[in-house]
Amino acid sequence: MNLKHIKYICFSTLTLLLTHNLVAQSPITGIVLDEQGEPLVGANIYLTGTYDGTTSNSKGLFQLFTDEYGNQVLRIDFVGFEPYTHEVTLNGTPIQLSEVTLKESFNELTAVTITAGTFEAGDKKKSIALSSLDMVTTAGAAGDVFGALQALPGTTTVGESGKLFIKGGDSRESRTFIDGTLVYVPYSSSSPNNSVRGRFSPFMFSGTMFSTGGYSAEFGQALSSVLSLQTNAMPVQDHLNISLLSVGAELGGTKTWENASVTSSINYENLSPYMRLFPQYRTWEKEPQGLSGDVSFRLKTGKSGMLKFYANAGKSRLTIVENNLNNPGTTYTYSLLNDNYYINGSWIGEIATDWIMTTAFSYTNNTDDVSIDSLQFNEQLTGTHAKVMIKHKLNERTKIIAGTELYTKEYRVEFPFQEQSTGTHEFVNHTLTGFLEGEIYASSKFITRLGTRFEYSDYLGKASLSPRISSAYILNKKSQVSLSYGWFFQDPEDEFLLYTNNFSFERADHYTLNFLMNGDRRMLRTELYYKDYKQLVKYQISETNEYNYIDNSGYGHAWGVDLFWRDRKSVKNAEYWISYSYINALRNYLIFPYETVPDFSASHNLTLVYKHWFSKLRSQIGGTYRFTSPRYYNNPNLEAFNSEKTMPYQSLDANWSYLHKPNVIFYFSVSNLLGFEQEFGHKYASIPDSEGVYYSAPKLPGSRRFFIMGCFITLSKSGEINQIDKIN
Repeated sequence: MNLKHIKYICFSTLTLLLTHNLVAQSPITGIVLDEQGEPLVGANIYLTGTYDGTTSNSKGLFQLFTDEYGNQVLRIDFVGFEPYTHEVTLNGTPIQLSEVTLKESFNELTAVTITAGTFEAGDKKKSIALSSLDMVTTAGAAGDVFGALQALPGTTTVGESGKLFIKGGDSRESRTFIDGTLVYVPYSSSSPNNSVRGRFSPFMFSGTMFSTGGYSAEFGQALSSVLSLQTNAMPVQDHLNISLLSVGAELGGTKTWENASVTSSINYENLSPYMRLFPQYRTWEKEPQGLSGDVSFRLKTGKSGMLKFYANAGKSRLTIVENNLNNPGTTYTYSLLNDNYYINGSWIGEIATDWIMTTAFSYTNNTDDVSIDSLQFNEQLTGTHAKVMIKHKLNERTKIIAGTELYTKEYRVEFPFQEQSTGTHEFVNHTLTGFLEGEIYASSKFITRLGTRFEYSDYLGKASLSPRISSAYILNKKSQVSLSYGWFFQDPEDEFLLYTNNFSFERADHYTLNFLMNGDRRMLRTELYYKDYKQLVKYQISETNEYNYIDNSGYGHAWGVDLFWRDRKSVKNAEYWISYSYINALRNYLIFPYETVPDFSASHNLTLVYKHWFSKLRSQIGGTYRFTSPRYYNNPNLEAFNSEKTMPYQSLDANWSYLHKPNVIFYFSVSNLLGFEQEFGHKYASIPDSEGVYYSAPKLPGSRRFFIMGCFITLSKSGEINQIDKIN
């Protein structure tokens, strides 16, 4: 105790003695310190079972006056510290406690958390990288979950795809889960080299976990990344939403009761008026059109349980005219009709003290009917996923999760005008899994997570066992370092499984080192990683255009550095973030003749995001700049494989949102505002001409720029609810 504390206590004691003589109260004084002797500001000091209490000041000192008499219990609480109790006898005589030292307690809210490879939103314990609102207010995301995630490090923008490509991995190596169950077809359907988008609105979700490596044993069948989305809980009140856009319209509403709610919507998209008004690089016979609807149901069960149900159905179509590269000067039509149905149900609740059970089920049915001139084929995928998981807290420092899953997948390609024996190809695969994982806190500064995952595929007749370990250590109040290592397995691509089941699982081993500094509305995140690929599919093509010598002899690796800086403090009413990734990836797989850079990987990826709120103008303005260095692709006219380079990708996207009334929002956005030239390599004829040259054409975006205008109206009793979640 220093001289100032002594002087303060002496003065306080004298004051309390005089006060006691006047009002006949029992005064209690003291000072609250931590184990290092530093004062604790704002500690709660009170007599249990009474309303008499106070708090410690900036020096840790407190004075408590009470009219209570007799034996009482004084309690002192402070977040992150063990509570202190002391029996006192109140008889009007002043009580001086002098120093009270609180011991730091273990608390999951303040303890270290594993972040290697992971971005989280909606979980206060973890670093929040992107919230649902971020996903729809980031310029260029266009209200798309996957588009927004491409503003994070580790991702590569592949403009002709629109899908996630993570740390030198192909898009099929990323898996999407909703409420713990797999979404087999998370993207919309489109024609080749035409960018797709996600099927679900970001504001369906209250929590988002995006892991680019080293993820929990709970998740499997993903070589590169996992996107785990948790849907919203119970809505708070009834409302009706009306959305009018330059590319379509949406009508939706919510009805709530005390313990239940129903939300439904219907969405219509038609790009015909827009594409006929603004010049397009492509020739459309039928511009993209779509109609979809969804319904979600929420029901509270018991004291802690929640039952969720979600269903979505959608239909879309398009017909595009393409140049026939095998016969220059001619064209062909590519027509697509897509039907997609998705159902998800889950229940979570406490079945006993410190025992939480989750049960979940999902069903996907996706059909693409494709016509390429007179050639027709139908591609159908039907998948289910059932899951049961238990979480149990053994004590304050140890938690375990255990679960089992069953995946069923039926994939079928049918050529309706061929003979039955040669016109249909299909396979059915059942995968049974089990996982066990424990989190052990050695202290509030150090955590280790150990897990393993078992999978067995009846179609492949193969089993796998995946050990995984992660650990993290707090360096100080704002920063920590994390490490992770694990094996990850995935089935070969469906196209190959149609041909043969003589495969093993493909495999990637992850090594990740992560540093995180998060506090004072700023965040710095750096990551170094290495991925070792094994057992990748490799094949040759025979003279009859069939697979030949197909096996699991492929291999590769990817390593790199990710940087992420986000600042919500430096500029008033504004925020910005900087994301940069360096990726070095090499593979010898598929039809590659030797190890080289795959066509979806770019060495340098930079994203700059800025958002500013102008209160006087009732407006938010945002901008996003993206840069991706040239990617390699194969030119069959050259001797070296994958030796040609695309031009670098650049885009400056901007948006503006105006809050006309509390329940009326106007919105405008434009992609590639400055009109940067964009080209994603070339596509080539499948056969050479008479001179042995493969004719080619550039892969271009749909247009140089894309504009969206909209008005969002919400009708509710209060008139204050709006659709800020719709502005993108």
